[in-house]
Amino acid sequence: MAYIDLGVDETREPGIRGLLRYRPSTGKPLSDLAEALLRGDSPLTRGEREYIAAYVSALNDCAYCTGSHGAVAAAQGMPSDAPVSDKLRALLAIAAAAASGGHAVTPALIADARATDATDLEIHDTVLLAAAFSMFNRYVDGLGTVAPSNPKTYEMGAARIVAHGYSS
Repeated sequence: MAYIDLGVDETREPGIRGLLRYRPSTGKPLSDLAEALLRGDSPLTRGEREYIAAYVSALNDCAYCTGSHGAVAAAQGMPSDAPVSDKLRALLAIAAAAASGGHAVTPALIADARATDATDLEIHDTVLLAAAFSMFNRYVDGLGTVAPSNPKTYEMGAARIVAHGYSS
């Protein structure tokens, strides 16, 4: 049960979903940010971006976001056990560093990513994803929201997100 009364059935609106409904004035911009980051224009595929979001969420120990974005990544061809390219591996190292703190992203990590042909835009999008998901993870866990244990819950949500996005 969330630390505050969200005014929703948390079994139907778990994790960030209940928080977005609780405060629409911040919920809408946060949904729009997720839409732009995960489904907007980027050289990274939607599956890769969801994979990065799930990876950062796992590093931050956020069960809801890990399950949710892991399911969306899988629905878009990037399951957690998918082989990753050298470029994505280098970008994940940058994401891990950014999730721990901005100064942890070093010139060496950037050079490693560039050595795999990662573009400046891919590096930018990776750092922004890691920073944003660190915030989302802290929002979800900082208010003690519900994280369903049944993977089917996340798979059903993933189907809705793939079809309709985050802003709908």
